[in-house]
Amino acid sequence: MEKVSWKVEGMSCTNCALTVHKYLEEKGANNVKVNFIGGDVSFDLNGKSTKKDIATGIEGLGYHVVSDEKLAIPRKKRLFKNHFQRFVFCLIFTIPLFLNHILPFHIHFLMNPYVQLALTIPVYIVGMDFFGRSAIRSLWKGIPNMNVLIALGATAAFGYSLYGLIIGQSEKYMFFETAATILTLVFLGNWLEDKSVETTQAALRKLAVSQKIMANMIAYDDQHNEHIFPVESTSLKVGDLILVKTGEHVPMDCKILWGDASMNESIITGESAPVDKKMNDRLIGGSILESGTIKAYVTAVGEDTVMSNILKMVKEAQAEKPPVQQLADQISAVFVPSVLIISLITFTLNLSYGHHDFATSLMRAIAVLVIACPCAMGLATPAAIAVGLGRAAKNGVLFKNAKSLEIFKNIKQVVFDKTGTLTTGQFTITEYKLLSSDIDDNAFKRIAYSLERYSNHPVGKAIAKEWKVKDEISWASIEEVKGLGMKATDKEGNNYVAGSFKVAENYLNDHQRSVYIIKNNELIGWIDVADELRPEAKQVVSALHARNITTILLSGDKKEKCDAVAKQLGIDEVIAEQTPAQKLEKVAAFNAEAPTAMVGDGINDAPALAKATVGISLSDATQVAMQSAQVVLMNHGLKNLPLSLGLGKHTYVTIKQNLFWAFAYNIVAIPVAALGFLSPTFGALVMGMSDVVLAVNSVRLNWKKV
Repeated sequence: MEKVSWKVEGMSCTNCALTVHKYLEEKGANNVKVNFIGGDVSFDLNGKSTKKDIATGIEGLGYHVVSDEKLAIPRKKRLFKNHFQRFVFCLIFTIPLFLNHILPFHIHFLMNPYVQLALTIPVYIVGMDFFGRSAIRSLWKGIPNMNVLIALGATAAFGYSLYGLIIGQSEKYMFFETAATILTLVFLGNWLEDKSVETTQAALRKLAVSQKIMANMIAYDDQHNEHIFPVESTSLKVGDLILVKTGEHVPMDCKILWGDASMNESIITGESAPVDKKMNDRLIGGSILESGTIKAYVTAVGEDTVMSNILKMVKEAQAEKPPVQQLADQISAVFVPSVLIISLITFTLNLSYGHHDFATSLMRAIAVLVIACPCAMGLATPAAIAVGLGRAAKNGVLFKNAKSLEIFKNIKQVVFDKTGTLTTGQFTITEYKLLSSDIDDNAFKRIAYSLERYSNHPVGKAIAKEWKVKDEISWASIEEVKGLGMKATDKEGNNYVAGSFKVAENYLNDHQRSVYIIKNNELIGWIDVADELRPEAKQVVSALHARNITTILLSGDKKEKCDAVAKQLGIDEVIAEQTPAQKLEKVAAFNAEAPTAMVGDGINDAPALAKATVGISLSDATQVAMQSAQVVLMNHGLKNLPLSLGLGKHTYVTIKQNLFWAFAYNIVAIPVAALGFLSPTFGALVMGMSDVVLAVNSVRLNWKKV
């Protein structure tokens, strides 16, 4: 399986996405995700078809693959590049027709049917080149799109007028201006829709720092003299040396070799406060060096950088279809055929039972075609999701899928791990004691360091950092046991364990200590460490309580320590001294009671994070925890947890508002057009505006207080 991610231009609605989705599945692609907002398409290629064949097929559908230069699919040259150019061209010919139609007096030469035909033909040709081609392709693929309605409506008005001209009764059949105005106004509506939808991507575009920024590359000649010269960041490779000066962007992910710096990482974390960096610290590509000068070597380029992975994650989440969208997609798939039937019924009833003439009945049927808007239903959910995910990403909250964003609306309780989540995880050793006369102070520290240097737990990392030695023990085998600690065997066959009270309960009754060290089934000593609460923890817990969300502390740590933390923060319930398996059981039980979010950062939290309704991890968590969670908080803390909950709730509210408008608009507009209260011209204008209303409502999420 090869993972393929493309940018595809030309998709303008859900039906376009469904057409591409259906085509890719026909070609045997798996795990297909298509997002018409942004044009992101991803799928797994199984070898049955080549990328070139699939890209050529997508071109045949009327869309264009732009993000894979290796394919070299030539783009068909078009006279007009976008809807705005088409609109301006058509407007030039439509204005005389339209003015002559609405002015209280008529311009004599414009009443000539041949003049009207001459003015309409260029508009009709441009309109059919876009709407007609798109309509035929969509019908061929079995998923008729909105352009079928537009093409059919304009062709009916144009054909009816042309028929009148041919039989010499133009004055009774003169609807050339209707055909031209429909096409012109729909081009205007499509352009406004494109601009509005583009606005929904604004927050995400701010994250996408230009890939072609200049970098200062360091090189050395034969005499080891240093030379610095500018290169494009895209030409950098892993291991290249670079110089970054005050005010410059960090071109790619890198590690500091020399110098100190104050970094602005707000593009990733949402935090505007600068972060101090020193030698061996890692820098994120796209961050800005506010003060200082550093030399660094590149650690990741292209798709491997933190920024690329964030953008990829957000785009994949946008392509996901949350449950609320499924109904809208199902309706969109049958909407166009339904409107065609309603239009036919409108024509028949007006002609047969409404006692209207053929021309009036036809105009009402055309009005039904052009005012109906399947795009509104298809756009309602993706537009809100795009803005919600974009604002979240800009503020350092990453949703791995759109489903999590929607599910947040139901969260009734939040479960917190303690160490590294509510606390900083920055431990310091406060006390230790030797319990074996055979081990001296240095040997004890050497054993503790040699074991804990392999630990992913914050306590273990702290011990390894403080007690670092050069002559560490060389292990024959070592492993980290979830919820217990480290187990190892040296090359002489001696067994060692460093862990919680669970590993030492057979040796003593003192369960107040942080880490117990055992050698060959003999307790040789214990170590105490201290941690401090995250400064934002109390504020976050209070914010959750203000939303009537129950807070629970679920930890593997001792009950006394957990109770002390809960009391300081005002947490509702404490469950302490739990193994990963017990945490999993507790979270499952909480889920059964009410939708539950779990916040954790350690390897022992991973099963519970995966089990929770929504798993939330911190950016400085273990990789296992981050992979198990559906949401990652990128600001090294809990600060944005209320924002993530609020965005989830308000994004869902926006989706409901959008869907209400989309359904209400079509339910009201179609009968109004069928009864003759709207002309096709006005219907085309209103249809174009309907999508703009949805996009504007969605964009409000960027500023809405959540």
